[in-house]
Amino acid sequence: MLTVNTGSSSLKAHVVDAERHTVLAERSVSHPPSREETHALLDDLLDAQSRSGDGPVDVVAHRLVHGGSDLRSATRVDDGALRAAWRAAPLAPSHVPTALRLLEFTRERLPDLPQVLCPDTAFHAALPAEASTYPLPEEWRKRYGLRRYGFHGLSYQWAVQQATRLLPGGSDRLLLAHLGGGASVCAVRDGRSVDTSMGFTPLEGLAMTTRSGSIDPGLLLWLLTKDEPMSAADLAEGLYHRSGLLGLSGGRSADTRDLVRAAEDGEEASALALAVFAHRAARELAACATSLDRVDALVFTGEIGWDQPEVRTAICTRLALLGVPDRLTGNRPDDGLLSPADADVPVLVVQAREELSLASEAVAALER
Repeated sequence: MLTVNTGSSSLKAHVVDAERHTVLAERSVSHPPSREETHALLDDLLDAQSRSGDGPVDVVAHRLVHGGSDLRSATRVDDGALRAAWRAAPLAPSHVPTALRLLEFTRERLPDLPQVLCPDTAFHAALPAEASTYPLPEEWRKRYGLRRYGFHGLSYQWAVQQATRLLPGGSDRLLLAHLGGGASVCAVRDGRSVDTSMGFTPLEGLAMTTRSGSIDPGLLLWLLTKDEPMSAADLAEGLYHRSGLLGLSGGRSADTRDLVRAAEDGEEASALALAVFAHRAARELAACATSLDRVDALVFTGEIGWDQPEVRTAICTRLALLGVPDRLTGNRPDDGLLSPADADVPVLVVQAREELSLASEAVAALER
């Protein structure tokens, strides 16, 4: 199976043995690739696979960040599914259009293979009404389909499976933090999402690397209606691409590794950026905890969650009230515990493996 994972500023493609849950080959870029670079990367991966002796690719699975109101589970691609995906594109403009253009290329390149769209929003499709409903006029909610969708579902799905496997006796009440270019948190009960920080779009919730996260809506209205109003396009560009860690650090960097080094050297804006990031993440985790009757574990995943111990510790220090320990080990080479064995709330780290979730979801979609 070929899995294609288009992020807001990256592309990851894998060839996965779906039966054995192993990766046979992979290619990736950590910047927004051009159309030509994207096609060359996928062609190179497919050519390498054809020469490997592992057999040809049978299925293509695409991560779709936003499935909208119509795509609520992994779906085999047909004209109806494509129309539904394009209707959701304005809700995640940094992700969905790019993913769908890639899908067009893979359909041309591999016309005889089934293709599957795997929405990140599917994991949260059954959110309880109290968690999914915005306190807005009913006529707005019905007319425009306004609700909280939630994101990073493929990452959470894998992290839940791993945490349940790793924890002694298993666990069914989890708090999870996916920290990367996009960042969100989630509460899971009995394997199902019951609350999450992202909502109608991937802009709500935590401060992120370049996205603002939640902002007072009155502030946004003021910017749009002041004496010299900001245009909606300028506002969107600033909220999506010049805010978060990048904006807080005065434009220094959106990379926590750079900011940790700068903060250690006494650079105040970088220290503030990291403090705001940790504060917002801890606050959202504490809020999500109210959707659980207990917390069995806290799980970090995503690039920052996996690889930035300073950020993990800063978040855990703020969650002592929930019984989360702040004495953690540093990075580890595999998934597992970071906290002492006797911690009231174990803290785990799980490497994001969205390609394996994509493979599982695609298989399930084709078997339905």
